[in-house]
Amino acid sequence: MTLDRGRLAALLAEEGQRFHEAHPRSFALYQRARRSLLGGVPMHWMVRWAGGFPIFVTGGEGAHLTDVDGHRYLDLCLGDTGAMTGHAPAATVEAVRAQAGRGFTFMLPTEDAVWVGEELARRFGLPYWQFAVTATDANRFALRLAREITGRPKILVFNWCYHGTVDETFVTLRDGHAAAREGNLGPPVDPALTTRVVEFNDLPALEAALAHGDVACVLAEPALTNVGIVHPEPGFHAALRELTRRAGTLLVIDETHTICTGPGGYTRAHGLDPDILTLGKPVAGGVPGAVYGFSEAVAERVRARSRLETADTGGIGGTLAANALATAAMRATLQHVLTEASYRRTIPLAERFASGVEGVIAEASLPWIVKRLGCRVEYWFRPAPPRNGGEAAAAVDPELERYMHLSALNRGILLTPFHNMALLAPAVTEADVDRHTEVFRESVRAGGLYR
Repeated sequence: MTLDRGRLAALLAEEGQRFHEAHPRSFALYQRARRSLLGGVPMHWMVRWAGGFPIFVTGGEGAHLTDVDGHRYLDLCLGDTGAMTGHAPAATVEAVRAQAGRGFTFMLPTEDAVWVGEELARRFGLPYWQFAVTATDANRFALRLAREITGRPKILVFNWCYHGTVDETFVTLRDGHAAAREGNLGPPVDPALTTRVVEFNDLPALEAALAHGDVACVLAEPALTNVGIVHPEPGFHAALRELTRRAGTLLVIDETHTICTGPGGYTRAHGLDPDILTLGKPVAGGVPGAVYGFSEAVAERVRARSRLETADTGGIGGTLAANALATAAMRATLQHVLTEASYRRTIPLAERFASGVEGVIAEASLPWIVKRLGCRVEYWFRPAPPRNGGEAAAAVDPELERYMHLSALNRGILLTPFHNMALLAPAVTEADVDRHTEVFRESVRAGGLYR
């Protein structure tokens, strides 16, 4: 089968025109915003939406959001995991409302922080925790601590990983060597000097990279997620843990996306044993907040290297970290929203979503596949699962992706703009999932994309 690029371009033009005509108020706000906001958006990645300009949102509730033109969308993007709990979860809203009346930030601990630390220890098995504002901060702080306590200068990441805007992690393999990823803006240091990078699931390459003896920590997603879902092969995590221990290298597991696997993330679901664990995005129900935890051994090494007199100058923290508002939101979210019961609902919904898309792919004999991780689902424009980030990146088709996203958006369904991801919130219904299947079928049939 061959993709008809001419037909695809024509369909994109049709969908683009339909989007523009249906969103006059969003377009007007976008034009106005271009006079005060760089690129017409408050954060530059918002330009990536498929319609040529973003929709402007008035609000969201549960699994839906509404834009300024009055359109209501089934939100399967959910803030790229930040709103995985659904929009405005009642328990989190109430906790935020109550805490707002008592103050936002004090630079002092609250009882909520103690409760959250205890709950995180129960879920993930690491006894000690600290708070940050974002997952990027949590990862950055974890890397600094790892370098400090090991005395080693480098970190190791997997090709096409994602750990937020951490300088050392925007690196890729080019001709077998570490190099800054395209779009890495003004890195203060060439990441090839700070970072070793190998392909996910490549244990011989991992062992060889660790053999240099200069890697403070491996920072890893349990499964790659931001270049599409790439699962670890059987035995990979056991070998990763054994190799890092043998090399005297710490293992940092980033659960910020893989918290979709269950209330204790991939770590609890699959019995991982990290030295440090980081988590952000949905942990406070959409309020900015993040956490990072340590094993007893790591905590002891940190204590041994810490001095009271320099506790505020170590490059760890931030005035708003562990603020009372975010901490109250975390407690409510962990206690009432990101619960076992929630996942018992969302994971079957994701299974239904995957089954529906796979059925359409089979009907149309498309050379595509579907991958799922907990309540996260993605479809791929390739006939076989990629084994690593390099293979996954090679499968990206921006034009085809844009068509599928824009076709869905024009029919009331919002997907994550950077790849073909759907995330299922607890408020999603079976009817919502089936609606997506019909929209997916309509987009494929209307396309006549292959010949």
